Amino acid sequence: MGELSIKIRIADREYPMTVPSADEERLRIAGRLINEKLKVFKETFGIDDKQDLLAMVAFDSMVERLKSENSSKELTETIESKITQLDTLLGASLK
Repeated sequence: MGELSIKIRIADREYPMTVPSADEERLRIAGRLINEKLKVFKETFGIDDKQDLLAMVAFDSMVERLKSENSSKELTETIESKITQLDTLLGASLK
């Protein structure tokens, strides 16, 4: 697993970076998704300023991340609760 020198284009600017080869596809996908969100915000809100568009994408991405973390936390709590219930039932049946 070596490192690759790649360039990711975001908002008409190229960002050269050296990345582990295992991460290349994920980074390219991330760049593509950012550009797609930029395009959607530009078309939806009629905003041309790249800095405003990038700020909106960053904000939207953070909101999605927080939602995802909250969902993950709720799922983890539900699973832990079910495991505790199963452990209690198994413990009671073994007595």
